[in-house]
Order: sequence, then C-alpha cells, then structure tokens
Amino acid sequence: MPIINDPNFDSNRALPMTSPWAWKYYKKGIANNWVPEEVDMAQDVGQWKSKAVLSQQERKMVLLNLGFFSTAESLTANNLIALGKHVTDFQCQQYLMRQIWEEAIHTHTFIYCCNSFLDSQEVDEVYKMYKTIPSVKEKDDFVTGLTKLVSDPNFTTQGEQNIRHFLRNLIGYYVIMEGIFFYAGFAMMLNLKRNGKMKGVGEQFEFILRDEGLHVGFGCDLINKIKNENPQVWTPEFQKEVIKLIKKAVELEKKYACEACPEEILGINSQQYCQYIEYIANRRLWQIGLSKMYFDEKGKEINNPFAWMLLTDLNKEKNFFETRVTEYQAGSSLEWDEKEEI
Repeated sequence: MPIINDPNFDSNRALPMTSPWAWKYYKKGIANNWVPEEVDMAQDVGQWKSKAVLSQQERKMVLLNLGFFSTAESLTANNLIALGKHVTDFQCQQYLMRQIWEEAIHTHTFIYCCNSFLDSQEVDEVYKMYKTIPSVKEKDDFVTGLTKLVSDPNFTTQGEQNIRHFLRNLIGYYVIMEGIFFYAGFAMMLNLKRNGKMKGVGEQFEFILRDEGLHVGFGCDLINKIKNENPQVWTPEFQKEVIKLIKKAVELEKKYACEACPEEILGINSQQYCQYIEYIANRRLWQIGLSKMYFDEKGKEINNPFAWMLLTDLNKEKNFFETRVTEYQAGSSLEWDEKEEI
C-alpha cells in the first residue's frame, strides 16, 4: 500500500497489515510509556535554589535548553497533526498518533520541569526564547520555513513538486529538528546529570532521548519508503538541495551550542559539541541514503567525541507503573545499528 496518494485507502481498515515495519515502531513506542511526574525533582529544586551548586554558565545552559525544547516539542506535535492527514497507510498513521501523544508528554515534561524549580520571571524568560534568543529563533524559523506548505489546508501530495514539498517537511522535522537540533542539548543535559547536577531534569531528557531515537528512525524509514515509491522525485538536484539544508542546519546548531556552552563546562567545550553535531549529521545523511560530508583532517569520518553517551543504559529502565525493571526500546531505522544512534 502506498505511503501517500493511495486512492483505495480506508482509514478504518487495520488489516491485513500493509506496513509491519511501522507497526514495530508503534509497539516499541508502547513499551516506552512514561510520565514526567514519576521523576523526583526534589534534588533539582534544592540545587537550583541554592545558587551555589551550579555556576552561572551552567544555569544559563539549563535555561537555554529548556527554552529551545519547550517550544520545539509543540512545533513538532503541531506539524504531525498536519502531515498525518496525507499519509495513506494505516500502520504509519497509527505510529504518527502515538508520536503525537509522546510529543504531548515531552511538552508536559518541560511544563513540569519549569514549574518545579523556576521562578515566574525565569519561566517567562524560557517561554519567550523562541522569539528573543537569536540562536533559538533561527533554528525554529529554519524548520518552519521548510514545512509551512504542508500545514496549508489546501495542500495535497499530488504531483512531483508537492511530493518534494512533503519530503522537505519530513526532512525538516525528522532529520533536522528531531535528528540534529535536539542532540547537542541532550548531550549538555546528560553531562550535567553524570556530574551529579540537575539529575531529575537529566533523567527526563534521557527518556525524551529514547523516544526521539524512535521518532528519527521512523521518520527516516518513512522518507526512504516514499523515495522508493516515487523515485522520480529524488533527483540529483533535490539530493543536493537536501544536503545543503542539512549543512545549514549543522551551522545553526553549532551556533546554538557555542552560545549555550561558550566556555568549557564540566570537561566539555563548544568545539567538542560542534564535532558531535557533525557526527550526528553524518549519521542522518547515511540514514536517508546520502553520502556523509564531515571528516577530520586526515580524511576519516568524524568520530563521536562523547563515548560516555553510548554508556547510557538504553536497554533497561524502571517501569513506573509496575515498579519493576523492564525492557526499554531503543530507536533506530530498521537497518540502523541501535547503539550508533546517539
């Protein structure tokens, strides 16, 4: 069954299953159920209010990440509502509905975090950052500029040009927003956690990271399925355009990382974050069938500078509803090495 433009699509017919790959993502998402209130924020509250545990630069980094993620998650959810109308495959639609739920949980998470330890002035500052902080605004504007056509109620996926518009939307949100723009922030907040600072927020970011791994994997697989069904739209010219967009996204994320971490914080400097961004971008290019473009001075592919990220326990986590250890599903495209995802 075509992912888009299936004239015989019946949104009420779940069987026979036409996209078992998408159903696997849905089942993995179900296995990852969590809610933010189950994370204890008491230590975070004490550390934030003490004014002594965190440096001024660390506090700025926390605020900047809350400012970006608090609105980026809602932008992503709103886009899913728009693009889901054009998907003509039941299992893909089912996963998209699951993802919308997860984006709501992520937005809920940042409300919970902000209400836990920020004062009213700080909350106001955080929720204005998508307008007031250039490095945040530029990222949001870049993605929404790529995707606004699909939100037009008159948009259709009929015709080669419109299919390309649809692919730009998927690339803008799955590859760029969730796949590149989120990852420097993940590393920053998890580095705080591994150093005993803001551990509650860090745990929330771990859960979000695990959800996002599935989102990126599904999105890249969705892009590849549409490419395979419509090979005439994946022209060399369009591929060059996509590469140019990803390159621009990397530069925007580097600018954001340098603002959030202008000097070394807990053993990591902005240069290392920039290297990590290039590493992640190479993985995203590979996931959608494009050549990697970031290499070191010896011509070798950029390495992941944060080996400790790979030590994050992606396999087992506490089940909040049954208070037992259970499998937690890591996310990847079907051909993707799951441990390479972060």
